[in-house]
Amino acid sequence: MGGDHGPSVVIPAAAIALVRHPQMRFIIVGDETTIRAELAAHPALADKIEIIHTDVAVAMDAKPSQALRQGRWKSSMWLAIQSVRDGGATAVVSAGNTGALMVMAKFCLKSIKGVERPAIAAIWPTIDAECIVLDVGANVGATSRQIVEFALMGAAMARALFGMKAPSVGLLNIGVEEIKGVEEIRDAAAVLKEAPLPLRYHGFVEGDDIGRGTVDVVVTDGFTGNIALKTAEGTAKQIGEYLRAALGRSLLARLGAVLAQGALRALKDKMDPRQLNGGIFLGLNGIVIKSHGGTDATGFACAIDLAYEMAASRVVEQLGNDVSHFHTKLELEGAA
Repeated sequence: MGGDHGPSVVIPAAAIALVRHPQMRFIIVGDETTIRAELAAHPALADKIEIIHTDVAVAMDAKPSQALRQGRWKSSMWLAIQSVRDGGATAVVSAGNTGALMVMAKFCLKSIKGVERPAIAAIWPTIDAECIVLDVGANVGATSRQIVEFALMGAAMARALFGMKAPSVGLLNIGVEEIKGVEEIRDAAAVLKEAPLPLRYHGFVEGDDIGRGTVDVVVTDGFTGNIALKTAEGTAKQIGEYLRAALGRSLLARLGAVLAQGALRALKDKMDPRQLNGGIFLGLNGIVIKSHGGTDATGFACAIDLAYEMAASRVVEQLGNDVSHFHTKLELEGAA
């Protein structure tokens, strides 16, 4: 029921995702009357959907603590997360209040043993492929230990989704020199250099390295990561507006646009943020995907696709094994 559009986006998105993954089933949590009205236009979903009715929804501007107190046990968001905890669903996808979703998910699903704080990971387009960036909004700051855990979680996700054996990991910094950056990031770098981890530590990377695809996983705190994400999205829109204005400026420019329409369509698809919609809450005992609140059915369907891929790749299990192995190694080294 969350996001800017609620069931009017969620239901058609489920119909799109079902075409791509016919074996999927859906639990739709929210106001049954509203949901059934939207379902009338999508008969293919009839046998694939279970509805859990509730007339309580978390407001988009609700404070996370308030949402937890008032929405726990009965809101659509809580009941959806609870279905993952109880095994009724494999993953939850929501376009609702980000802070409330994180607080409720952490409270209901709990963090994986050994993970201090979950992080939100985003799949980021690069020149040649894609990379993973985390944290993009769950934590304003991060200790050196949490940064290392973010690196482990991002690498586990890259191995699961991209099929990589040892993903390259870089720490986002204000320079690539070892003396640059705050103490927490320098301390995390020292651990990543020496620890026997299932990843290749690249070193520090700068903002322009993200789009270049310099590394497979970019690690930072949620404050910096969220600013980087929103800046990139805004820049993509700005470039699109510049291009649209330039191609309509004269008859010759419009003719050129017609001749180049294939290339322009490919560029538009590459820059379309809907195709990579969905932030993943890593570090929880379950799969939680946060869709952009203002996305349309195409974007929400991509978030559902991501949930499907995360479930199929068993990334939560892989992540738990990596974190457990890392902390066991640290304990053994400490004892020695």
